[in-house]
Amino acid sequence: MKSKYLIHIAFLLITLIIGTSCKKQLIEHPYTSFTTDYYKTADGLQSAINSVYANMRYDFGPVGAEALGNVGTDEFTYGDQVASSGQFLELGSYQIPATNGAILTPWNRNYNGINLCNAILKFAPGVSMDATKKNVIMAEAHYLRAHLYLLLVENFGAVPLDLGSGDLQFTDVPYYGFNRLPFADILKKDYQAMIDDLTFATQNLPVQRPTNAFKLSQAAALHLLAKVYLFRAYSTAKDPADFSNAYNTAMKLINNQATYGVGLLQDYGQVHQQGNDYNKEILYSVERLAENNSANEDLNPSTDFANKVNIAGNLFQCLYQNVASVGGVTLIDDRPLPYMRPLRELAPTLYVNNVAFADKFNDSRYDNTFRVMWRVATLRTGTDLSTFITKLANVGFKIGDTAIYLPPTDARATQLVAAGKKYLCEGPSKWWNNQTKASFQYPSVKKYDDSVRANFQDVSGRPFVVAKLSETYLTAAEAAMQDGHPADAVTLINVLRTRAAYRPGLTATDLAARIAANQITLSQINLDFILDERTRELCGECIRWPDLAVRNKLVDRVQRYNPDGAAHVAMFNNVRPIPQSQINATVDPAGSAQYQNPGY
Repeated sequence: MKSKYLIHIAFLLITLIIGTSCKKQLIEHPYTSFTTDYYKTADGLQSAINSVYANMRYDFGPVGAEALGNVGTDEFTYGDQVASSGQFLELGSYQIPATNGAILTPWNRNYNGINLCNAILKFAPGVSMDATKKNVIMAEAHYLRAHLYLLLVENFGAVPLDLGSGDLQFTDVPYYGFNRLPFADILKKDYQAMIDDLTFATQNLPVQRPTNAFKLSQAAALHLLAKVYLFRAYSTAKDPADFSNAYNTAMKLINNQATYGVGLLQDYGQVHQQGNDYNKEILYSVERLAENNSANEDLNPSTDFANKVNIAGNLFQCLYQNVASVGGVTLIDDRPLPYMRPLRELAPTLYVNNVAFADKFNDSRYDNTFRVMWRVATLRTGTDLSTFITKLANVGFKIGDTAIYLPPTDARATQLVAAGKKYLCEGPSKWWNNQTKASFQYPSVKKYDDSVRANFQDVSGRPFVVAKLSETYLTAAEAAMQDGHPADAVTLINVLRTRAAYRPGLTATDLAARIAANQITLSQINLDFILDERTRELCGECIRWPDLAVRNKLVDRVQRYNPDGAAHVAMFNNVRPIPQSQINATVDPAGSAQYQNPGY
């Protein structure tokens, strides 16, 4: 058999990112003529690991990555801007061709980073440099390789460890082969490789990350290792000890928070707050810099939705521009920076409002996740601003007044309209969905808000949160339940639900009452409840699709909660198709179809 291996692997012509471990800024220096001897130097190793860090930007923030992580789940469907064609519609309706654009994001990008990690780990032992620094670089390479592989495995199932020179070996020559058969054997090797890499990382990364940068630490490695054990426990590659190992690994981090320099914040609303990006609850984010598109490797931020951009905040936004008017005066007729660019590609399902966040009084997380109110605002300055203020005053409005409000129930919307409220007020029955298409408004995720941008078309310069301590609690809780000690799950989840009761300004009496109302009991613990709790804690964070698929809950939850995907979703959709470009490049007398995932 001979097959052209289309996986995009960087050989000698790559872009390296030069920086130091104590600085968060990554400065791009393209090298287009060098040999692998460069990796045998201290500068070469540091440049290589910085490039792998930067490679993670492909997986967190761009349009393809956001589509893969969110659309077609119980939480999110496709918005009105992509309801007629394209990758969001294909993924969200479960009519997914192997030519879908989003699936190319991890397939075409992650192997570059993996092969570069392989190079680091091959050449580092012979590099003359400070031994401690070298060991950290090797630990970073182990972590990043595991993470890149996890992103592939959770989307495609079994993927090759052998890129041409043997399992987990650097390759710098063209290779003709596609090593993913037999699927079951390769998947076992995939998971074991990730566990081995992350085990090394937990022992050799710095114990804590810097306070103002997202360099990897043992905390991030423990978090991901626990997650990999948990995921493997649901797979055909499972080991009997996986749930126990997931629990013990997560608890090592939870029980030693001071050692690892991490902790839950008092206020859930501060976890994703702009300006608080480096708080102690965030274990790892993919770094970006405010108003520095060059350092963020995005030279066309107004038109580039893919590559390495962080466009997440724009994708979740509904139409707020030119939809609310009073007496002929439009209350928001441009795109104020705090409200992001309304690209309308990801819209929440009613499950989010009606089920997961049914209690919005005692639980603060809905209000801290979604924007449901838009106030009168404008980009105008000078004379134009003065004129606009006068027009507003003539109809009884001013800057900062409510322009659009999406109350949680139709009854509340009716009540407000009957009370004579002049702003646009729409209850859930009028929010955008692909069945009634009653309006273009819906609650919009605000975790990615970025008001520090060059202009209203710009992408975000904020770091993209990848791992946070609250998810470690949820991993431990789920593992405890599956490992036969669900009482520990209750304790762990109640920690998060206690925090969720907090809102600034509550009296001690009010806070105590809400905490009490939020507590759960052993009888409530099951996998569906944990998935609901994951929505409450992690909604919109680009992990929901693998959350459902890996646990074999995708079909059940989509059929129950997402009418756009319910008709076509099937068990084979628990993995994506291998990209058609890869299949087409495979030359095998037995046929290339054997390399495709069943059902596609």
